[in-house]
Order: sequence, then C-alpha cells, then structure tokens
Amino acid sequence: MDMNEDHYEVLGLPSGEEGAKLTEKEITKAYRVKALVLHPDKRPDDPDASVNFQRLKSSYEILKDEKARKLFDELLKVKRQQKRRHLERDAKRQRMVSDLEARERAAFAPDPAAKDREEEERISRKLAEEVARIRAMHANKGTPTASVPKKDNGRVGKESVGGAEQGVDKERVLKVTWEKVGEDYTAERLRNLFSAFGEVEDVLIKSKKKGSALVVMATKDAAVASTRTMTGDLSNPLLVKPLQPVAAPLAPAAQKSDAPDRLNNLVGTGYQSFEDAVLKKLAQAAQKQK
Repeated sequence: MDMNEDHYEVLGLPSGEEGAKLTEKEITKAYRVKALVLHPDKRPDDPDASVNFQRLKSSYEILKDEKARKLFDELLKVKRQQKRRHLERDAKRQRMVSDLEARERAAFAPDPAAKDREEEERISRKLAEEVARIRAMHANKGTPTASVPKKDNGRVGKESVGGAEQGVDKERVLKVTWEKVGEDYTAERLRNLFSAFGEVEDVLIKSKKKGSALVVMATKDAAVASTRTMTGDLSNPLLVKPLQPVAAPLAPAAQKSDAPDRLNNLVGTGYQSFEDAVLKKLAQAAQKQK
C-alpha cells in the first residue's frame, strides 16, 4: 500500500477535515459510482483498467474499516500539520531573506547627507566658475585707454594704465600688434605670455579692431628679452617692438655720426614717425579726459 495515497481522493471524495466527517454510507455510495466507471469490463481497451480498479477497492476497504480509517485520518492530519509548518518556515525564511536584502541595500545606499554635500559642492564650483567668467568678461570690456599729456626726456609723463597714474619709462613699454585671425588676444592672456620674461606692470589693449596693445614691463632687460623672443601663437603670431629701444652706449667720437644709423638698424626707418603718432594719440586722449 502506498502510504502517500489519499484514499478519499481515489474515491472522488473530499479529503482532510471534510473527509473525516463523511459517513460510511457516503463512502460506499462513492465507491459504487467509481466502480461502475473503472471496472475492467467497462474499459476493455485500457491496459491499466485492472490496476486502477484494484486501487479503488483497496482504498474503499481502508475507509470502510473504522479502525483503519481512524488511523488514516490521523496520518492525514499529521501530514497537514507538517505541510503547514513547512509553509510557515518557508514564509519565515523568505521574510528573513527579504529583511537581509533590505539591510544590505540600506547599508550600501548613498547617505542622503553626503549626497546633499556633494550636490552643494558641485553647485558651489559651478557658481565660482560663472563668477570668474563674468569678472573676466567685464575686465576685458572695461579696460581703459592710456592717456599721456606730455613727453619728457624719453619718459611717458602721467600715464593712466589700468586705472593708475604712474611715470613709465618708454624703454620698458612694448608695442604689440597682431592680425585679427584665429584666437584673439586679451589683456589677461598677453600678461600671462609676457610674464615669462619678467614682471608685467600693466597691459593696455589699444585697438580691438586692428589688434594692438601696449605692454609695460617692470625692467628694461625684460622688455629687451620679450622683443627678441616673444612670437605668440603660430596661428596668430605677435609683432613686438619697443616704444623706445634701449640703445647700447657708444664712444664719444662715434655718438654723433653713428646714432641715426644705429637707431634705424634697431627699429627700422619708420619707427620715429610711429613713436610720434603714438605719443600724439596719447596726448589727445589726455586732453579729452581733462
């Protein structure tokens, strides 16, 4: 006998607690109905008809016997309890797994406070970049023009460069020009380029349309070094000339005869007219400011 066989189900009856309440008369009636269907004479083409009918008879004999039926009902009850405990244990295990997974997710989840701090730092960096960009834009737009009311013995008298009046030696002032192609030059960019040769006191963009500026170096040596070396970008080179060249000392006998030729050799024959034109424009600008 198969101990896992549910004899109530074999007879087509409800099992469990409902099956235990059935009367012997109800069980007999169910057996007779099933026997008419499963009898081998009724199923000549079914090779398993005899086996199935014998199974039906065996289940009926157990259920009609009062003692055997009572033991079978107790067996079904124990199985139901085991099944219920298994279900409860599985449910408990599933809850434990779910709780463990929830704790792991919480442990590895980003800290809301840390996330807020990161977002605050990101926004602060962006804001600082925007403030720097706005300041640089206003600095480029608001660069004042230089005004020089007079010249005296090779010095620019009272010149307003970058908003401060100061006496500037023309030998430290560089005339810088470039073509309006490629990336343009700003005052800040020129300051960074020329600072490689020494301290830069000020940078003045003279004409944004034509591309020219005045660069005031802190020393004459720095001005000379910049004149000989500075080229700028290859795509947009710079032409650097001194506002007044630093002439090498000459012997007394040669000072009168050689001075014009030496000056022409240094800066070209048209430099004097260029210097006069620059100083004239600076003087006109100073008059307008008065």
